[in-house]
Amino acid sequence: MERREFLELIATTPLATAVRPAAAEEATPAPRYKVVTRYAPAAVPGMPGPYPGKVVRTRSARLPTTAEAPVDPLVVREMMERGMRALTGEKETLAAWRRFIEPKDVVAIKVNAGGRPYCVSSPVIVAEIVRQLMALGLKPSQIVLYERFWGQLAEVNYAPHLPEGVLIQAAERGNRAPEQRDYDPLTYVEAQFFGEEDTRSNMMRLVSERATKIINVPNMKDHGATGATGCLKNVAYGSFSNVARTHDKGVSHTLTAVGTLASVEPLRSRTVLQIMDGLRAVWHGGPFAPTQRFLFFPRQILFGTDPVAIDRLLLDVIDDKRKAEGAISIWDRDPKYLKANDNIARDGDPNVNILIREPRHVEVAGRMGLGEWELSKIKLEELEV
Repeated sequence: MERREFLELIATTPLATAVRPAAAEEATPAPRYKVVTRYAPAAVPGMPGPYPGKVVRTRSARLPTTAEAPVDPLVVREMMERGMRALTGEKETLAAWRRFIEPKDVVAIKVNAGGRPYCVSSPVIVAEIVRQLMALGLKPSQIVLYERFWGQLAEVNYAPHLPEGVLIQAAERGNRAPEQRDYDPLTYVEAQFFGEEDTRSNMMRLVSERATKIINVPNMKDHGATGATGCLKNVAYGSFSNVARTHDKGVSHTLTAVGTLASVEPLRSRTVLQIMDGLRAVWHGGPFAPTQRFLFFPRQILFGTDPVAIDRLLLDVIDDKRKAEGAISIWDRDPKYLKANDNIARDGDPNVNILIREPRHVEVAGRMGLGEWELSKIKLEELEV
């Protein structure tokens, strides 16, 4: 596939309103997207993959409820082994992993390092994934942890938790247009959101040119633009350049941009497994977590191949916690709560929005074919470890 235009798929399709306040205003009109890629989709794209609508959630009361307490790797190992077996129906853990990964694969693990220091993809979960991959026969050099920004990865410092030879890679030092050498000039999404000059977001070369499989390891976090940030946003915004331009001055185009980016080949086909880290979570002020004020501890891990289904459950996790804390809903679009781009006000008051949030990005991604967004079609299996 050399070139194609991606026109907004939901432009003429009404979105469901049952989960939104009756007085909610409509979303900002979607821009026109052009997707350029030379990659064709797989016969069964990784998203939603072989288990659309299926989510397994493992919980454990043995996990800590403070940021200072260490996470027991053996508890995480048991949670992950049982979760993977339940997802696939396999009796043996390695057989479950073989459903997704072959010894010849180059596996990129998309971590989330942006919530440092308190809410990032847990080094314990990442280390267990690497352990299982090596048990399948992969060499350390076939495994790559990745994120967009070097500084975020350096602060988390995954290396001491991993076998020697596992690669850690980022594309740029910061959100700077000149740093393009690690982005693919032939795979990109073009759209103009706010009159910006640079209208392209390019896919990381690691994703388009080297990795054969991607494992997505997002966190459970509130987000000022999307309402919550989980599987979809982690793998989409974390694999492309120049994405911060989609939200500014109180307006967010994340409603359509998240699903559009996640749909681009080969990202869609190669992202074969979603493992959501819910050991810790952020209920306000996300996606960052510079203080513990808005930190909480769901003590769970979610497994699936369908990012939409997992993210739909995530919306309720974040919104329920906000309600318990007396904060406004992530679905609330009332402009009286809006203080555009005022991070100081937002960090001081959980009833302040810096953008009109777009949690319906999960529904839009579902309508794009990335997974099941209707709760009635999501099959959740709960396990206590």
